[in-house]
Amino acid sequence: MTGTKTRIGTISLVCLPTPDQDRAVAFYESIGFEKRVDTPFGGGYRWIEVYPPNGATGLALAPPPPDMGQVEPMQTGITLTTDDVDATHAAMAALGVDVDAAVSRMGDPVPPMFWFRDTTGHTLMVVEQP
Repeated sequence: MTGTKTRIGTISLVCLPTPDQDRAVAFYESIGFEKRVDTPFGGGYRWIEVYPPNGATGLALAPPPPDMGQVEPMQTGITLTTDDVDATHAAMAALGVDVDAAVSRMGDPVPPMFWFRDTTGHTLMVVEQP
């Protein structure tokens, strides 16, 4: 990997603390993600990765570490893309996903977007990228 000082190449996963992994997997699969990894690891935990069908970067739905205490919902900063934000918003609303009431339109160069909350209450964004 030339041209980088640290040899970092890509972002592969974003880890979301998830107290109820089965519920989170069902949620992400309901909105089109694919579960690609589900394997046990130390202490009775499971390592689970879900990916958008056309994406190489996934979400690790990991149990919180024992010293973390209760998982608090957070603004994740995760941005997902769609080629039709209105259709995606409508489809997610029809599935019962906690989505914003309307698509936000700020004008160029900012794409139309909306936010949604997963089963833990974490907030993610969807933007239109034709």
